[in-house]
Amino acid sequence: MELSPEVRQRLLIFQRIEITENHIYSRLAGTVKSPENRKVLEKIAADEMRHYEQWRRYTGESVAPDHAAISKYFWISRVLGFTFGVKLMESAEEKAQGGYEQLVGLIPEAEAIMKDEQEHETALLGMLDEERLRYTGSMVLGLNDALVELTGALAGLTLALRDAKLIALTGSVTGIAAALSMGASSYLSTKSEDTTKNPLKASVYTGVAYILTVVVLIFPYLVLSNYYVSLACTLAAAIGIIAAFNYYISVARSEPFKSRFLEMAGLSLGVAAFSFLVGYLLRTLFGVEI
Repeated sequence: MELSPEVRQRLLIFQRIEITENHIYSRLAGTVKSPENRKVLEKIAADEMRHYEQWRRYTGESVAPDHAAISKYFWISRVLGFTFGVKLMESAEEKAQGGYEQLVGLIPEAEAIMKDEQEHETALLGMLDEERLRYTGSMVLGLNDALVELTGALAGLTLALRDAKLIALTGSVTGIAAALSMGASSYLSTKSEDTTKNPLKASVYTGVAYILTVVVLIFPYLVLSNYYVSLACTLAAAIGIIAAFNYYISVARSEPFKSRFLEMAGLSLGVAAFSFLVGYLLRTLFGVEI
């Protein structure tokens, strides 16, 4: 079959995508504990290799995989979770499917390959049962509570105390005590619910999320002497945490990013602004000079 240079170049691109995804799915299959999930990933890897061979029959060329993409998606899946990594690959596959549609009518196998890719998506979605996502609610509880409470507390303390190290000390004590309290509350709440979640794991996810947020928000006050600059850095860090976490959730759970981000950011910054005002008023009212 005679191919135009444009179609042939497109097929070479598809070849590289298929062989790259074959390597990614094969490597992921070796890390999945569930035998059922491993079989699904191995089947998808085999299908990707079959697609590669089909395109190669038309181009007559062998194409090397994208090793950077293999490492990228593999380590994303290892560090941030299987679900997150797979969803990112899913978005890349959707772009590829759009390219396949343009070849339907020109290449007989294009429609069959497109259907295979859609089946991959269904199979993957069916196997996504990751512990960290089951406990997302616990993480949100710890993260959101820390962001709202501690940004508010630090903003108020900044105006009231006006000493970076003293603010860091006070904020640390407040944050650690609140993290223990939130962990205990999460344990009791989960234990009282009719759920398959482990109460201890729920409390750990909540407490750890809270503690990590406290460390990030307190850090500017430990390294900077100007408390106003420290507060600005803390608020910027809070926005960064909110953006990163909501991006993770939006990808892993296919939820909208913008509305969740604006809601959490608005709540945290609103509480911080109000607490800053309260700190100023209390300092003025009690005539405290530090």
